[in-house]
Amino acid sequence: MTDATSLLLERLHTAGLTDVVTVEPATGGLAATAGLARRGDGSTVFVKAFDEPPSDDAFAAEAEGLTVLRETGAVATPETILADRDLLVLSVLRPRPDTEAFWERLAHALAHLHTTTRHPRFGWHRDNWLGRRRQVNTWDDDGFAFFAQHRLLRWLGERRVEEALDAADRAALERLCDRLPELLPVSPACLTHGDLWTQNVMATPGGRPALIDPAVSYTWAEVDLAHLWTTAPPPEAHVFFERYAELTGLDRDWRARMPILQLRQHLAVIAQFDPDWGAADLVRATLAPFRQRPPGRTRFECPTAQGAPTGSGQV
Repeated sequence: MTDATSLLLERLHTAGLTDVVTVEPATGGLAATAGLARRGDGSTVFVKAFDEPPSDDAFAAEAEGLTVLRETGAVATPETILADRDLLVLSVLRPRPDTEAFWERLAHALAHLHTTTRHPRFGWHRDNWLGRRRQVNTWDDDGFAFFAQHRLLRWLGERRVEEALDAADRAALERLCDRLPELLPVSPACLTHGDLWTQNVMATPGGRPALIDPAVSYTWAEVDLAHLWTTAPPPEAHVFFERYAELTGLDRDWRARMPILQLRQHLAVIAQFDPDWGAADLVRATLAPFRQRPPGRTRFECPTAQGAPTGSGQV
């Protein structure tokens, strides 16, 4: 048994799941140690833990997100068996089948989630976690201000981001934030998964699309769409984007907005990974048109390193 699986077994026994006999490592996650734990009755559960939890409530916030998404009736999520400071134990899902039928079914599920959960404000009743970094969810009536302050500029106080982006990059991001109302359409807030990259799409034992690892909030639906669009979906997923666009009435320019919306995730990756898999280069490419300062003052300013929320670790 590896050190990682030994850690999980120890945490499970400490939490009272003393009937767990073996733990096998699970792949796909980036922030925590994860495994499949076999119990004495032959059943299996999914388990994950942080070496050092980023907060006492990280797993409780994740479990809440799973429950909230599931209770909408739009999407499936795993059932929570245990969520405490040191451990999250969930029911087991299946790898997704990459068929057009599956991706079309996901399009209907995600469109239903986004169109039936509209909210008058942007944010969430608590902060939660994107990997090992805090996701700030302070309520705001203005979606552009919310996205600028809490999804983009929030990352500029992180050490790795400060090292990766120079002063010109930071100024360009401020200018982009100032111009968000010109660059993006006015859209309502709705319940979003918040970390919907391709690897967080799985399937229930019956084959229904299921989502894991949420960082929920009420914000623009296209934040979820951008994450799927830019994280190497399989060829069969083309039907997802076609059907989702039909079901939600997307305009023909939606693809052009994806790099701007995905800046948030690229900045989060830079903050938590070294190397960053090219995220800094993608950020600089998206910011290139905003390097020239227009007349007048900018609406938003970068946070200082001291004032920015911080954590430690990985997405």
